[in-house]
Amino acid sequence: MRQTSKNGSPASKTARGGPWCGCRQATSLLLLTLLIACRGRTTADSSGGDVALLATGGGSLVNIYAATGANALSPAAARARPLVYVPNSKGGSVTVIDPATYTVVRTFKTGKVPQHVVPSYDMTHLWVANNASNSLTPIDPVTGADGPHVSVDDPYNLYFTPDGKSALVLAEKLHRVDFRDPDDFHLVQSLKVDCRGIDHMEFTSDGRYAIATCEYSGQLVKLDLAKREVVGYLMLDPGRWSEFKSTVSDFVHRRRHHVLEVPSMPQDIRSSADGRVFYVADMQAGGVYLVDPVTFERLGFIETGVGTHGIYPSRDGKLLYVTNRGWTTIAGGHHGPGTVSVVSPAEQKVVATWPIPGGGSPDMGNVTADGRELWVSGRYDDEVYVFDTKSGRLTHRIPVGREPHGLCVWPQPGRYSLGHTGNMR
Repeated sequence: MRQTSKNGSPASKTARGGPWCGCRQATSLLLLTLLIACRGRTTADSSGGDVALLATGGGSLVNIYAATGANALSPAAARARPLVYVPNSKGGSVTVIDPATYTVVRTFKTGKVPQHVVPSYDMTHLWVANNASNSLTPIDPVTGADGPHVSVDDPYNLYFTPDGKSALVLAEKLHRVDFRDPDDFHLVQSLKVDCRGIDHMEFTSDGRYAIATCEYSGQLVKLDLAKREVVGYLMLDPGRWSEFKSTVSDFVHRRRHHVLEVPSMPQDIRSSADGRVFYVADMQAGGVYLVDPVTFERLGFIETGVGTHGIYPSRDGKLLYVTNRGWTTIAGGHHGPGTVSVVSPAEQKVVATWPIPGGGSPDMGNVTADGRELWVSGRYDDEVYVFDTKSGRLTHRIPVGREPHGLCVWPQPGRYSLGHTGNMR
């Protein structure tokens, strides 16, 4: 039976920015340390999820990004030609960039509204998700060549379960999560969700659960992957939503005309390296919510910038690069107040802010294999930004097609891909 989380309301009026309870954090850390002390270097369960352990001066701690360190390419990824793939959502194309020369090498046509370029679980393919034409376009990462489309209903975004047995198509307009075969994408099971605009997804460290964002209803939805059912829902800002009055017809009308503004618009979602906190980018709130993925309750909020959208871990997992695309609506203008915020999960605060001279709209992308650069699309400026991750300086602006979105830097370090633009483990 589906249940709505009873922990959706804030603990207090200031819960968005509220700190953690220090005693709870210390107790959790102690329990975690004791648990790890009784285990080996890695653990695995029947769900396929595994937990990598990182040796530190104070003992071993969970680090889900331990296998995604600088240049730690798998044999499959190492065969790939280093390229950056930029889906131009309003151009119906993908622009391909050589990261060595920062020049465009070609642009090829895709289906309508390509949203994200997604590495397959085994990293032998890249998939362009064309959700307006119900198709995926395959790319051979060894050569960079594209192939014939594969029919898939409404593929706004694409993920893979941690055991590699299922592809998860986030069908935004259909309000579904489709479990599909990860090789030929035939439909295995559809799961309806009470979630407007299912958007991005992250997985718990044990591989048993997935939590997805609901862009247009201000929620998160938690799924049990083995049972293929909804565990519960969590409103990120229930106080503001209770004051928000909008009929379904008005919602559809406003979205069609790109003027939709709702109290909370969760976008990307990523885990801390220890797996204990999920960070949820909220475009309306202008920051990231902190959520406990186990108890499924909100822990706090970190303000970052206008139009918070994408989240990308550094190669050592100690930092999160958070894009603020400069607009709180689903359509924006040129040269907005876009920035990149560098968040320290250990300190739970922004430790640096990277500006874009003259303005911009940083959206989606990833860190290079060596960790030295962050590449992100400029959603409303038809360009790509390249940042030096050491200095935070914007080093390149590369013109591309209309409204670039889910940019993929390839290859990426890791043992396998969980999807999106390179959520690696």
